[in-house]
Amino acid sequence: MAITKEQVFEFIDNMTVLDMSKFIKEFEERYGVTASAPIAVAAAVAPGAAATAVEEKTSFDVVLSATGEKKIQVIKVVRELTGLGLKEAKELVDGVPKPVKTGITKEEADSIKAKLEEQGATVELK
Repeated sequence: MAITKEQVFEFIDNMTVLDMSKFIKEFEERYGVTASAPIAVAAAVAPGAAATAVEEKTSFDVVLSATGEKKIQVIKVVRELTGLGLKEAKELVDGVPKPVKTGITKEEADSIKAKLEEQGATVELK
């Protein structure tokens, strides 16, 4: 029985952030690829242009720096945003500074940052 693309996407949609991070690392090791490979190819094609152009960041990481006074509310928001279980979300919040989501768009990162800051958390975008 062949697995469809939709089944793969459904599997990925149900992964926790920690599971996804481990999966990506294993995927990169197994297939010898990295997220930075296209940038390296572009630099090799046009080294002069790459050196003079200012690279605009397109991928952001949301890092929880501090929980503030509403720790329980912050845990709830982290669970909502990441799909983590209660235990995993609590461990993430207890272990600050920790990334909540990585490799996301600026708009999504700003939205997540606003939701966490609304609960009193301190958040950085990297």
